[in-house]
Amino acid sequence: MTLSQTDSPEQIDDRPLGEAVLRGIRCKCPACGAAPMLRNYLTVRECCPACGEDLSHQRADDGPAYLTMLVTLKTVVPLMVYVMFNYNMNPTLLFVLSALLLVAMTLFLLPRFKGMIVAFQWAKRMHGFGDEREH
Repeated sequence: MTLSQTDSPEQIDDRPLGEAVLRGIRCKCPACGAAPMLRNYLTVRECCPACGEDLSHQRADDGPAYLTMLVTLKTVVPLMVYVMFNYNMNPTLLFVLSALLLVAMTLFLLPRFKGMIVAFQWAKRMHGFGDEREH
């Protein structure tokens, strides 16, 4: 394949974003998808045990927490308001059920959003993931 005048090497992307993000949501390595990206609950491994891809460049920081809060609160609060106005439920029971749903959704979504953000960074070659070193 030859490059035309309008194509630059930066425009040619050999890292598919969709596939990487799906691997990240499954908490797998964005490069190979074979090994787990996370050690323990939220700690990103320094490198992939299967393919050796260096994952130490990731900078997920607060992004996963913000996304988790956005999704959980936008889901649970309207559901709580709907139940409160349409059913005669004890407020204590409603609070307990809502809190349990919030905790369960948070524990489920937080590592998946972290994996998704790290995979996005890897696919877009952000924060040092663009080094052309072979793994």
